[in-house]
Amino acid sequence: MEEDIIDKEVIEEVGGEDVEGTEVGRRSFLRQSGLTVAGVVGGSTLLAACASATDGAASGDADSGTPGPEETGDGDGDGDGAETDAPVQLNAQDLDPVEWDMTTSWPAGLTTLQGSEDNNSGALSFARNVGMLTGGLFTINTFQAGDLAGGLEVIDVIQAGAVQAGHTASYFFRGLGEPWAFETAVPFGLTFRQQASWLWEGGGMELLRDYYARNFNLINFPAGNTGVQMGGFFNREINSLDDLQGLTMRIPGLGGAVMAELGVNAQVLAAGDIAQALQTGAIDAAEFVGPFDDNNLGLGEAGDFYYFPGWWEPGATLSVFVDLDQYNDLPPSFQQALDIAGRLSYQSTMGFYDQVQPGALQSLIDGGTQLREFPDDVMEAARSTTESLLDGFADADPEFATILGPWREYRDSVGAWHGTAELSMLRALAGQ
Repeated sequence: MEEDIIDKEVIEEVGGEDVEGTEVGRRSFLRQSGLTVAGVVGGSTLLAACASATDGAASGDADSGTPGPEETGDGDGDGDGAETDAPVQLNAQDLDPVEWDMTTSWPAGLTTLQGSEDNNSGALSFARNVGMLTGGLFTINTFQAGDLAGGLEVIDVIQAGAVQAGHTASYFFRGLGEPWAFETAVPFGLTFRQQASWLWEGGGMELLRDYYARNFNLINFPAGNTGVQMGGFFNREINSLDDLQGLTMRIPGLGGAVMAELGVNAQVLAAGDIAQALQTGAIDAAEFVGPFDDNNLGLGEAGDFYYFPGWWEPGATLSVFVDLDQYNDLPPSFQQALDIAGRLSYQSTMGFYDQVQPGALQSLIDGGTQLREFPDDVMEAARSTTESLLDGFADADPEFATILGPWREYRDSVGAWHGTAELSMLRALAGQ
């Protein structure tokens, strides 16, 4: 995505001809652009249109570090620190350069999740977006898993102050609290579109940001989605629910908790360790994402049967987590650049996945992989077990209950809508 193309398109969309020295109102810009974007650059000019009219970033609780509406971009416009139509200057002349380090949970070979110079996907895409949105003033150096920290140590090194940010999947860190699952995926939960809707329009971001800020001094930026995933490679056929008994499987998140209830020995392994574990027999099955990533990891050479669907990840979100103190030290325009960079990567990562998955699946089939659909009794047991587990987590953890209630209501509502026209259209397209 070329920088001059982005500049021209977004500036034209908001009706501007020359952004330098221009003044615009926050709400009017949002209405016209459809984005919570703080900065779009034209050369060295920073379009800080979504910055608050107030000075600094702090409008939340100064003691707790909880971000306020201006910090998160998620305020409802009421009360103290509300969004206003007050004008803001659109130039970057007084902004000092900022340089951050961002570790990730992904090896460089995963060009979807880590990204590459040749696509607009993953962690590298997010970092490039931030640079373009700030005219090169905000640089994020991106490191693959293992360079600065292990793939499952992202949150640890952020909290230790070793890096300012990390690109990962939140459900890797369920050990810190069950609510961490919501941002990535909940079994039988939300698809790519539904997750985006819940996060940015249905109150999800407010709930998650409040939880992360109060408990971990972190702020999150959804920055990618894989779409519905595959169910993984198995070294033996699953013909019924009984065949899951005693099986050892790499499966993180709440999906792992559900599988454990169904008799599976669920394990969490970093991406780079999965293929060897499957090849050596240390595990009997492994899920990761889908054909493109699974093939790149070598899973197709290690397992015979490829199951679907990945009911535990109907629309898995990838996220950037940032130390809240570091975030609060940024100028408002840089804060908002992080938000819009995440939104751009959320969409483009999904687009890249949809472009590469069909060919990758066919390549696996041509190589001898046998596709299998999970039996009905497995799907039924998994769904009922999921709901029971969610209820149990809510009973044990008020923080989980606070998010689960509105999340469930949203899931059921949007699911009923998508089960009408959307489902009928998909059936027609599939020739059913």
